[in-house]
Amino acid sequence: MPIEEKSLEAWLWDAACVIRGEKDAPKYKDYILPLVFVKRLCDVFDDEINRIAKQVGSRTKAHKLIEKDHKLVRFYLPLKAKEPEKDDTWSVIRTLTDKVGEQLTSLMRDIAKFNSRIQGIIDRIDFNATTHGQRDISEDSLIKLIEKISQKRLGLHDVEPDIIGRSYEYLIRKFAEGGGQSAGEFYTPGEVGMIMAKILDPESGMEIYDPCCGSAGLLIKCELVLDEKMKKQSLRRYAPLKLYGQEFIGTTWAMANMNMVIHDMEGRIEIGDTMKIPRFKDGNKLEQFDLVVTNPMWNQKTFVEKDYENDELDRFKAGIPPTSSADWGWAQHVLASMKDNGRAAIVLDTGAVSRGSGNASSNKEKEIRKWFIEQDLVEGVLYLPENLFYNTTAPGIVLFLNRNKTKKDKVFLVNASLDFEKGDPKNFIPEARQKKIVDAFLKWKEIDKFSKVVSKDEIIKNDYNISPSRYIHTADAEEHRPIAEIVEELYELEDEAKRIDKDLKEVLKKIGC
Repeated sequence: MPIEEKSLEAWLWDAACVIRGEKDAPKYKDYILPLVFVKRLCDVFDDEINRIAKQVGSRTKAHKLIEKDHKLVRFYLPLKAKEPEKDDTWSVIRTLTDKVGEQLTSLMRDIAKFNSRIQGIIDRIDFNATTHGQRDISEDSLIKLIEKISQKRLGLHDVEPDIIGRSYEYLIRKFAEGGGQSAGEFYTPGEVGMIMAKILDPESGMEIYDPCCGSAGLLIKCELVLDEKMKKQSLRRYAPLKLYGQEFIGTTWAMANMNMVIHDMEGRIEIGDTMKIPRFKDGNKLEQFDLVVTNPMWNQKTFVEKDYENDELDRFKAGIPPTSSADWGWAQHVLASMKDNGRAAIVLDTGAVSRGSGNASSNKEKEIRKWFIEQDLVEGVLYLPENLFYNTTAPGIVLFLNRNKTKKDKVFLVNASLDFEKGDPKNFIPEARQKKIVDAFLKWKEIDKFSKVVSKDEIIKNDYNISPSRYIHTADAEEHRPIAEIVEELYELEDEAKRIDKDLKEVLKKIGC
């Protein structure tokens, strides 16, 4: 296959293979993605040079104009090819032969100096770094990596803007194939992000927040959904979304910023531990947003009671979650970040919506769920198919919150556990099934063995269990039901048997048996 015809995936994997063995697989992206990003900047810079050159007669003249006025281009790059009329900007990097790691690091820092939006993003990586006296990535491998990156043009008309997001998703998926789950990555599958964004249905000018934003994929999908909606309405001029996010891991924070820059989207991505040091504050409370969309780490065990008790931001009104899972801690942080008419979509472990129900004794998660139901904040729950996520085979759910529900004391449930196609290594939700899920949610359309409107009274009767699998059974597909769903129901039946047994003993005791 000719180089220029190679798919994005084949091109990226060729690049990753160059440094296989030198770095752990999960670390490939830390070197590849900054280079992909700078390649994109170089190729877009060339597109803009060529645009100006058509007006002034030559690339050399265009360069001189740009050097005098950096505002003529989106990003000014202090790189100039030896022969600007025939060589592209990336050739400055491609022709490095001596002290390549040192020079490449220096060039990236120079680019960052001239562009405040990418300071601290591309200049984080040291391509000359050593560990125990040995280079993390050898000169030879680095030269080969640069050459592989050189083989695909990434200009304005060559690739879609989501080049970083797609590259990140692909590399994470490849790591999952090779047991890369140890990377600890928690990437939200693209189709799940699109379903969440379409159900939230953002409006022009809204402020959207993700407290665990990763590479900013969920935020960007909200903007993409808005753009598509405006396009269908033939609206060319409209206020874009204002995107806000916080990410704990430095390299992932950098990727989120790269993603935002390449998409030319308005936003602010902060770094730090959101639960302990949230960056978006308004006095002694959290800053609030129109929409919140997030996928925090499931069943996080890093927070203890003191972390919640010492909170000064009035976040945990519903109660302190167990140390075994911060799922409802995140849900409360999200709620505190929502405006009075705010809405949210949160990806959580399936157990978050059912744990503790049916137990005779008090359960912290059940009590928090009870508070959310009593306050009428839960709008819906989507039960996802199993084996979608890259570091787990568990299905997961999406919890939808709304501070200003129109359908009071009712919750819309969707059991989409069977709405997937087999993939290698992961399952996926095809476009037609995505549409089915979104349409049902937006219209609150009840579909046999798929979706159901459940009243508050029915939820109370089921001891505040809001798992769709509790209320919606796919009877005609019993042999193919997800194992996680079956196990969850077995636990529920066991709890119900214990409750009945206890009630029976009480009755027998009263009649003297």
